[in-house]
Amino acid sequence: NSVTTIGEEAFYNCNSLTSITIPNSVTTIGSKAFYDCYSLTSITIPNSATAIGDDAFRNCDSLTSITIPNSVTTIGEYAFYDCDSLTSITIPNSVTTIREYAFYDCDSLTSITIPNSVTTIGEYAFSNCKSLTNITIPNSVTTIGEYAFIHCESLKSITIPNSVTTIGDSAFCDCDS
Repeated sequence: NSVTTIGEEAFYNCNSLTSITIPNSVTTIGSKAFYDCYSLTSITIPNSATAIGDDAFRNCDSLTSITIPNSVTTIGEYAFYDCDSLTSITIPNSVTTIREYAFYDCDSLTSITIPNSVTTIGEYAFSNCKSLTNITIPNSVTTIGEYAFIHCESLKSITIPNSVTTIGDSAFCDCDS
């Protein structure tokens, strides 16, 4: 319980790691903390954490569920990049920014809830989420980054509110459905 930070690359490439309990004392999950932990299936981030670092769970192919607490304000670049088994995620009301490539190539992601606190959806944030079928962008969002939903082949409907002032190049390119 005395641990406050999971540092950069702390569990990098720990292929046999299947689960981990993060104590409530942890406030930061550093960059690449669980990068390439292919066997990690689920994780609960404690209520004390305020940030999920860049690449924190990148390539965690077996990760099926994750709980993000209301204390987290930023989901870092590439945070859940290529988490092929992740099927759904609820982003808490504390998050204001979904950074670039945050959920890129999450092949099994079918649903996502974006809260009213989010103002920016970064470039490539949900690109290649081939199973994502519909999404509602809340009224708080003003910017949808370039290629944000490119190659979301199953995306059938999307609601874009009047608050959006910028939609980046190719944001919805190759959304064939």
